[in-house]
Amino acid sequence: MDTQQSPQPNYYPRFVSAITRNTLALILAGGRGTRLKHLTDWRAKPAVPFGGKFRIIDFALSNCVNSGVRRIGVVTQYKAQSLIRHIQRGWSFLDGRFKEFVELLPAQQRTEETWYQGTADAVFQNLDILRSHNSDYVLILGGDHIYKMDYGRLLAEHVEKRADLTVACVEIPVSEASAFGVMDVDDNWRITAFTEKPEHPPSIPGQPDLALVSMGIYVFNAKFLYEQLILDHDLEHSSHDFGKDLIPSLIKNANVYAHRFQNSCVNMASGTPYWRDVGTVDAYWEANIDLTTITPDLNLYDEDWPIWTHQEQLPPAKSVFDDDNRRGQALDSMVSGGCIISGATVRRSLLFSNVQVRSFGTIEDSVILPNVDIGRHAYLKRVIIEKSCVIPEGLRVGFDREEDQKRFYVTENGVTLITPEMLGQRIHQIR
Repeated sequence: MDTQQSPQPNYYPRFVSAITRNTLALILAGGRGTRLKHLTDWRAKPAVPFGGKFRIIDFALSNCVNSGVRRIGVVTQYKAQSLIRHIQRGWSFLDGRFKEFVELLPAQQRTEETWYQGTADAVFQNLDILRSHNSDYVLILGGDHIYKMDYGRLLAEHVEKRADLTVACVEIPVSEASAFGVMDVDDNWRITAFTEKPEHPPSIPGQPDLALVSMGIYVFNAKFLYEQLILDHDLEHSSHDFGKDLIPSLIKNANVYAHRFQNSCVNMASGTPYWRDVGTVDAYWEANIDLTTITPDLNLYDEDWPIWTHQEQLPPAKSVFDDDNRRGQALDSMVSGGCIISGATVRRSLLFSNVQVRSFGTIEDSVILPNVDIGRHAYLKRVIIEKSCVIPEGLRVGFDREEDQKRFYVTENGVTLITPEMLGQRIHQIR
């Protein structure tokens, strides 16, 4: 085999234990994700489709299930209907008889007449629910990143160091660190400073080009968390956010440690821990297109650490016609179930389910979301097409930036985003 994408043998040692079974995971999935522009006009960022058949939140949920953390709450707020429906359809297999569940926690003004005011407040407003589960540890997760991580290893390290709070961290270029919480650590990886989105991020000692940033993944001792949430709630000038308020206030007075992602990352195809914040249109396009390469950085062909999702019952993908000027073919591409490539050429692209590409067209370097119908003689390059678009016959996009900007959204890197609304089409369905 000349690729690392093939199914892997079942060899990965998981850290499933009494610790993971006594952990409650909370996935914070209420954010809009404004930098994704029109992709989040009708859905929260965690509900955005990714990788041909998944949604972004499937990665955090799958990490929980694979790690043995099977008591999970999903905190929702912004335009959550598609997210709620996805979880109801795809994540109902956990067995409540064994106290396994995925529980939806929508914003419902449980403590006062306000919606969630920050990440810490979102947890505080569900404090009675958290207490009812009687967990020893609470694992706080974001629902909007792409990665594979064994939370069992993170939890084991948290217990071993007798930490009150452990923050999972990853090393990224200093030039990109201003968008994250950045931390300093001592020789024992105890956090000595934590700054949320600093203008001038500090670098790792001895590695001037790298910064240590928070992944937005926290492990708390449950009782300690509840006490700190109540204290933070009573602070008049707090924004009630983990990164801005809660964690910086705990650095001097509690045992707060950093956990290196490389110690718990699962199946690193390139040897480098894979963690992507697909929070911009360019980053989203790049992460999806990377999956079409021979050996992508993210291994989706890993039987030992599968990514679970709602699985539609669809026919296999097919291509039809084999004439010289009308050949249905997909080259260096990923094509999902229900797709028909009818006398067209698809290169270096990712097609989600139920996409139809009609004759004499060419699709290159593009991400096509579900239920898109692409008309004849369409030439599309470096585009993202939103769900349920009907692309008119003869449309050319990706060849004249000035012309494309008149109708569509074009990023700084020249990726064009097309939605039904931009095409004058009204879609009456949940996205």
